[in-house]
Amino acid sequence: MTVTQGSPSPAAPPSEAELLHGLGQAVIATDPEGRIVFWNAAAEDMYGWTAAEVLGRDIAEVTVPQMSATAGAEIMDALRHGSSWSGGFAVQRRDGEVLHALVTDAGIYRDGVLIGIVGESLNLGAAVRHLMERSSDAAVVLNEDHVVSYASPAVTTIFGWPVAELVGARLDERIHPEDRVAFVELVDDDAPGAERVDDLRVRHDDDWVRVEVAVTDLYTTPDVRAQVCNIRRSERLARLEERERLLDAVHSEVLQDLFAASLELDRVLLRAGPGLLPRLEAARETVGRAIGTLREVVKPPAAAGGCATLRG
Repeated sequence: MTVTQGSPSPAAPPSEAELLHGLGQAVIATDPEGRIVFWNAAAEDMYGWTAAEVLGRDIAEVTVPQMSATAGAEIMDALRHGSSWSGGFAVQRRDGEVLHALVTDAGIYRDGVLIGIVGESLNLGAAVRHLMERSSDAAVVLNEDHVVSYASPAVTTIFGWPVAELVGARLDERIHPEDRVAFVELVDDDAPGAERVDDLRVRHDDDWVRVEVAVTDLYTTPDVRAQVCNIRRSERLARLEERERLLDAVHSEVLQDLFAASLELDRVLLRAGPGLLPRLEAARETVGRAIGTLREVVKPPAAAGGCATLRG
């Protein structure tokens, strides 16, 4: 093909560095010792450092917060021994903000010798926030101290909790005092990767409501604790609350009727002749036993920790 004078030259294909800079995810490469040798534009946006500021520095000093230091060292050691790694990981921006990231790390080899490590990271909070915001559940992300780092808009819609007040506060402050031990056990359960579910009471305006709380670990690394809590008003709990309300109403109404019958029998006994007296006394004892049985078998909510209970 002949290129005439003035015709534009064919564009050269992009270099590897240009391709990596064009990616929307943060790409960071280090030497085997962990010193940064490449830092793309998305890494600058995600972590707040320019490439010129971090090249040659230890990756752990730049991106790994104290809470992730142990896990980060173990991951780097595994990478140096030929293993790749992928999972959730807490990382830190230049301003100290801790982000929840999805990270994939792998070694770079030349002639079978490790010459570097390349990692790709995605802001997990930004990635899942859109899903959480569209969920009908109230979704919150907790750090290892049970402090809320993210709350979906549904926490306000369902429970009236202002997002601005919830973020930075401990979630257990919204849990019923009698359920806080169960909540801590649920969140701190040493079963990484599994969803844990329990029924608890949470604050709603000036009252307490029963909800289903499902806790899922955000990370697969046990040294870095963070959980996603989905809080929902389930159909089963709604039916339970309705059952409690009906039991309370029946308990009160039947007791009132039995007390009225007992009082009437007492009045009749005062005027009864000798022939009717044994039968009326037997009826009075029967009503008394019914009152005692009702008190024992059906516990009103106030006497049963907020839950009507059937025995037997």
